[in-house]
Amino acid sequence: MKSLLIISALALAHGYAAADSLDPVNAHGWNTSAELGAISTSGNTVGTSVTGKVDAKHETDKWTNEYVLSGYFKDEEVTNDEGEKVRERSAQRYSLSAKAGYKLLHDDHGKLFALATHVDDRFGAYTRYSTIGVGYGTQTYQSDTHTLDVEIGPGYFRGVRSEGYTESGPTIRGAANLKWKLSDSAQFAQNLTVERGTDNVHSQAETSLRTKINSTMQMKAAFNIRNDTNVAADKKNTDTQTSVTLVYSF
Repeated sequence: MKSLLIISALALAHGYAAADSLDPVNAHGWNTSAELGAISTSGNTVGTSVTGKVDAKHETDKWTNEYVLSGYFKDEEVTNDEGEKVRERSAQRYSLSAKAGYKLLHDDHGKLFALATHVDDRFGAYTRYSTIGVGYGTQTYQSDTHTLDVEIGPGYFRGVRSEGYTESGPTIRGAANLKWKLSDSAQFAQNLTVERGTDNVHSQAETSLRTKINSTMQMKAAFNIRNDTNVAADKKNTDTQTSVTLVYSF
C-alpha cells in the first residue's frame, strides 16, 4: 500500500502531457465520475478491502445540484475462539448526500443551498448519522491555479451512537473546498466539513492528489479523516482512511 501511494504521488506531482482540465467542462448538463479502489492480501495476512464513490453533478442556468454515493468495506481472516480461521468484516461504511444550490443573480459565485446526508457506519462512533441543512455558499478566491469555495448555514442532525441510543438537535455547518492546479493534468484538493452540535463536533476532511491518465481516466491518491469529539469509551475519536483509486469521468 505504501509503495502504491509513493508511486501515485510521484506521478501526480509530475503530471502527464495533456491539455484538458481534470474537472468536467460541461457547463450545462450532467458531469459524473466514478472511482474504485481495491486491495487483496494473502499469505501471513489475508484480507480484502474495497472503496468506491459516485459523484454526479447537474448544472442548469439557475441550479447546481450534486449527488454523492460512497462506500467502504474490509474483510479480514482471523482465528476464532475454537482455533478456526474465518473471514470477518472489520469495516463497513456507506454514505449518501444530495445538495441543491440556487444561483444568485447578483453574485457570480453565490448560491443558496439545501443539503441532506446520511451515513451508515457499522463500526463507527455513530452507527447512523443523518443531517439536513440550508445555507449560503460562494467562491471567496479564484486565480489561474487556485480556487477556494466556502459554505455556512444551520442544520439539524439525528444520530444513533454505538451504545444504541439516539441523539438529535440543531447544528451549525461550515465547509471549505480548496483546489490547486499543479499542471494541466495534476490537481491537489483539500475538502473540510465541520458540523457543531450541542454535545458533539463532527468533522470530515479529505486531502487528495489527482493525475490524468487519458481523456476519461484519472488516478487519485487520498487521505480521509473523520472525527467526533464525543464518543463512547471503547471508541476512538478519529478514523482515517488512505486510498489509491482509479476515477472514470463521463
